[in-house]
Amino acid sequence: MSEFAHLIVMLLIAGGIGVLAVIVSILLGPKKPSASKLMPYESGNDPEGTGRERFPVHFYLVAMLFIVFDIETAFFYPLAVAYQKVGAFAFWEMVTFVILVLVGYFYILKKGVLEWN
Repeated sequence: MSEFAHLIVMLLIAGGIGVLAVIVSILLGPKKPSASKLMPYESGNDPEGTGRERFPVHFYLVAMLFIVFDIETAFFYPLAVAYQKVGAFAFWEMVTFVILVLVGYFYILKKGVLEWN
């Protein structure tokens, strides 16, 4: 248990700082609402429509693809850092990973997910 004591203390301090910040903000924060302050902000433009509009499914597919390829990049970084220690095994594991990602990439190209119509 003593090996986790530092982690537990750090989490308690971080949580305490977060709770303290919220309490101080509620107690000391300015409370002068106005119409312009309560209006949703959209890059300086007046909002159009409601906030409940539906996005096309295509938007979510592209967002998920971005996450997949971002995670792929996150896997490459540790390999590059520790490549001298892990050797050929990690290289072939990464080749397998890249092949699997490329299979998925060619599949989404064939399905036309990246085409904006």
